[in-house]
Amino acid sequence: MTGTPKPSWLKVRYAWNPSSTHIANLMAKNNLHSVCQSAKCPNRHECWAQGTATFMIMGEYCTRACRFCAVKTIAKPPPLDKDEPKKLAEAIATLGLKYAVITSVTRDDLPDGGAAHFAECVKEIKKLKPELVVETLIPDFGGNKDALSVLVEAKPDVISHNIETVERLTPAIRDRRATYRKSLEVLKMVRELSGGKIIAKSGLMVGFGEREDEVEKALKDLREAGVGIVTIGQYLRPSEGPRHIAINEYVTPEKFAGYEKMAYSIGFSHVASGPFVRSSYRAAEAFFQADRRMAGARM
Repeated sequence: MTGTPKPSWLKVRYAWNPSSTHIANLMAKNNLHSVCQSAKCPNRHECWAQGTATFMIMGEYCTRACRFCAVKTIAKPPPLDKDEPKKLAEAIATLGLKYAVITSVTRDDLPDGGAAHFAECVKEIKKLKPELVVETLIPDFGGNKDALSVLVEAKPDVISHNIETVERLTPAIRDRRATYRKSLEVLKMVRELSGGKIIAKSGLMVGFGEREDEVEKALKDLREAGVGIVTIGQYLRPSEGPRHIAINEYVTPEKFAGYEKMAYSIGFSHVASGPFVRSSYRAAEAFFQADRRMAGARM
């Protein structure tokens, strides 16, 4: 679909408000750059107004080269900043957030994939702001169960790992080391290692050429793995270069509504499905809704 103009439903106006302006100013003052800004997310002002923001740790270079992603890649990124967890926590504490999402590049060069670094970030944030809800949006850590257990022990409120696309299209879209089954295993381990106390979350993009029955199969696979929250959004090509896969389809809002209905029927506690939905879209709302439903199920 190269050169095809975006449909009307993919055009949005930025809506500034006092809360989002306050957070934007504090980020600038503290020299803190969020994924919301660097990715130019169209939802950032809405999320900031709700006291939610997303931050990326472990540097700007990824060791993988997925064909949907704009992040720069390199085989051996620079060493981790050991002071990053403390600096991140101190900066987040100044923002007055209710909910923080911590994500990262993939670091296959590290023995644990960066799991211990993630854990330290969670601990430092919780030390300064115990009431802050923390979601970690993680890479697969190479499928290392011991590494994932280190993060689970730090007790983030949500562990999210995106499956990204349906099984058939995974080899063409994701790095060869990021397999569909490995992602499902990581999500399943979150449930097992936490005893179901940490909410597991995942997301996928559509518009690659997937069929509806394949989306349904992916949703069922996620639910079987113990995922409680799922996001479904439109893939938007980062560049017209050969690295990034072309958009096959602009999925209509009606079709997204159908996917939302389908996901709820499969049993998810919270579903966000729409053209502008991203992994962290209205993350606080998703958490509190899923948490209430999980609490009800345990009673």
